[in-house]
Amino acid sequence: MADFRQPEPVGAGSIRYVPIDSEAAYRAVASRDARFDGHFITAVRTTGIYCRPSCPAVRPKRENVDFYPTAAAAQSAGFRACRRCLPDAVPGSPEWNLRADLAARSMRLISDGVVERDGIPGLARRLGYSERHLARVLTAELGAAPLALARAHRAHSARLLIESTDLPFSDIAFASGFASIRQFNDTVRAVFATTPSQLRTAAARHKRPAPTPGRITLRLPFRPPMDSAGLLTFLAARAVPGVEEVTEGGYARTLRLAHGPATARLTPNPEHVECSLWLADLRDLGSAVSRLRRLLDLDADPAACDELLAGDPALAASVAATPGIRLPGAVDGSEVVLRALLGQQVSVAAARTALTRLVTELGEPLQTPDGSLTRLFPTPEAIAAHAGELLTGPRRRTDTVLSVSAALANGSLTVDVGRDPEELRAELEALPGVGPWTAGYVVMRVLGMTDVLLTGDLALRKGAAALGLPSDVDGLTERAAAWRPWRSYAGMHLWRAAAIAPPLTRRTT
Repeated sequence: MADFRQPEPVGAGSIRYVPIDSEAAYRAVASRDARFDGHFITAVRTTGIYCRPSCPAVRPKRENVDFYPTAAAAQSAGFRACRRCLPDAVPGSPEWNLRADLAARSMRLISDGVVERDGIPGLARRLGYSERHLARVLTAELGAAPLALARAHRAHSARLLIESTDLPFSDIAFASGFASIRQFNDTVRAVFATTPSQLRTAAARHKRPAPTPGRITLRLPFRPPMDSAGLLTFLAARAVPGVEEVTEGGYARTLRLAHGPATARLTPNPEHVECSLWLADLRDLGSAVSRLRRLLDLDADPAACDELLAGDPALAASVAATPGIRLPGAVDGSEVVLRALLGQQVSVAAARTALTRLVTELGEPLQTPDGSLTRLFPTPEAIAAHAGELLTGPRRRTDTVLSVSAALANGSLTVDVGRDPEELRAELEALPGVGPWTAGYVVMRVLGMTDVLLTGDLALRKGAAALGLPSDVDGLTERAAAWRPWRSYAGMHLWRAAAIAPPLTRRTT
């Protein structure tokens, strides 16, 4: 049994996880508090079922309940998923973005489908550890070995396809990463205590929209509140025609996935995001969902973040005006690196113009365009080979873009969700022309790190001045120590303040 844990800052850039005793977790279950969904799993020994904390079923007796950090841990202990509260269909734990240790990095890669593509040996190689050590750490930290965690991920992907498409179960089995139909059937029965046919029949009773040929429609849950308007505004300012589209109330983009291209259309609602996906290969479903959730920061814990930031009088009004502010993430690490490089020391609009030129000339066209979505973002290989002929501006910046693209293309630089943040930051800053701002921005968006404050950013410091906070690097850094572990979200508030503040009469230093 593992305890539900919460973050506590303990020093410069460090966070420890303080166990909450099982009595505290049981009080959350007794109150059916949805804020704890995804933080831990409740398993009832007398029924053999595990649930989300907010499950509406009759409250179990305390002596019959155990708590687990993941659904996979509960499944490994012999419990099956509740068919009433669907504990796998909740926002993920915000702990995986708060933490930078091996367990968190593993969970991010498993969610991205690395085990389905490369197996446990491939996961271990990505993380730089032996399979034995990885299994030992994950079992101790999460209550389940890598294979069990990947099995839970496959089961969730299978349920999404069963309930949202009319595909044959044989196609769903292989698309979800199962090696055989028998393994698929056995896993569905073990995890959900029902058959695939019964899952599909039950889903049909909920009167969901009929599947559109070639498309999968899903609901991506999150913990409210969510500042979806602010998130769309951020994405709209940086949207590159052909790759992205922002309309009133929605966002769409193309995706480059392991087995082929995809497009996604996202529409935020009060308690979920409606997601319409077109996939060239259904094996990419789990990875696509994981990347889109990270892009929109759907696993965030807004209540904890807002409560801490509102404790600073200078931020209180901004938090009250914008509850549930989100940290825009990324669907592709290399793409964010190149966007950041082209955005160094220029306006957002100027960076967007340069990116549009690269996409128009180097982006691969979709064989089946989806409205205005017609191209993929260019690969590092294409940019390294041809961007020198297309980019204008300072030669040093162009050289940086070309050299970093070459490093991404040849594999000497890897930017994915499994990276250690400090190692990635150091590797980026070691490259000619890449400074602390760019490295910090990449770490924040690609890894979803919640505690990065880009104090070197002029717009961010303008926002700090507008809110009456110190606008010099040292003063802001000192004041921001009280915002840990949510300094990334504080930065979003400062950027927002800068956007609505009147122009400065002088430049801040």
